[in-house]
Amino acid sequence: MKILLKVWMRMNFKEELRIRTDYADNVVKEFLPEEEGFNKELCEAMNYSVNAGGKRLRPILLHTFYKLFGGDSDIVKPCMAAYEMLHTYSLVHDDLPAIDNDNYRRGMPTTHARFGEATAILAGDGLLHQAYETFIKIFDTEISTRTVKALKIFGDKTGINGMLGGQSADVLHTGEIISDELLYYIYEKKTGALIEGAMLTGSVLAGCNDEDLAKIKRVGELVGLAFQIKDDIFDYFHDESIGKPTGNDMLEGKLTLPVLYALLHTQDKEMLALVPKIKSMTATTDEIAQLIEFAKANGGIDYAEDIMMQYKEEALLLLSEVRNESVRRALTAYIEYVVERTK
Repeated sequence: MKILLKVWMRMNFKEELRIRTDYADNVVKEFLPEEEGFNKELCEAMNYSVNAGGKRLRPILLHTFYKLFGGDSDIVKPCMAAYEMLHTYSLVHDDLPAIDNDNYRRGMPTTHARFGEATAILAGDGLLHQAYETFIKIFDTEISTRTVKALKIFGDKTGINGMLGGQSADVLHTGEIISDELLYYIYEKKTGALIEGAMLTGSVLAGCNDEDLAKIKRVGELVGLAFQIKDDIFDYFHDESIGKPTGNDMLEGKLTLPVLYALLHTQDKEMLALVPKIKSMTATTDEIAQLIEFAKANGGIDYAEDIMMQYKEEALLLLSEVRNESVRRALTAYIEYVVERTK
């Protein structure tokens, strides 16, 4: 009976997620710039980047938490769009030749591959500025302690102490065998900060109490970490639906948790000798395939999955202390989705 209930909840969640995704997608499109005038091509590139697919998880989370804590107005709409614009700007710049040099994302040409590098840089800049221009539209509706607090969260989670700080550490230490502390800092900031920020923003705008807000903050951190580890694991298995080749992280010079664990627990000189080649992005596809199999054979995938499940269990334990039953149910379903998703 418990298994059947869990399957039903998962199916119900998937349908609910689809509905929420469609709603979030429509909200985001409300705030995209018009493609006209002398900056028409720039706006086309910005809109192309946002409309190139994606899960819309950040605006979904923001809206969901706003509703779960009793919010009942459209004040969150500009915030939803702003988080997705900010997230998209980070992807546009991540894909650039100077950073990850990716020509495809979600099976489609990346922004610089479609419009050229210069326009892609400007499109990313445009989305960053558009995100803040959009977010502050909440002050057209209400100027209060909670709206000011929401903007502060947005700034904290997107800047040098949030997502941008994580991206910087990721770029500066690409291809290195780094400590667990630094790796988790990168995960928490680069991926987790916007997830946590979306949860907190929706909760704050709905008037969530400080006690529950502190728990939501930690749950957001844990979910962000689990989300990134799941993404890392995907990179070790071929799946065309993800839109990137197997071993793409290592092609970009990055050593993620599974292979880092295996390398830190080996004396295999042949495998260790490949690390400088990963850093310089001169490793062949055969050498990357060797590292992938090495990570699998030496407990890297198992270790990453164990850590991910630890984060899941800690998050669920924290949720048991949240007084709002609707929040507990919704977050439980979302956490299950994060660790069980297939792409």
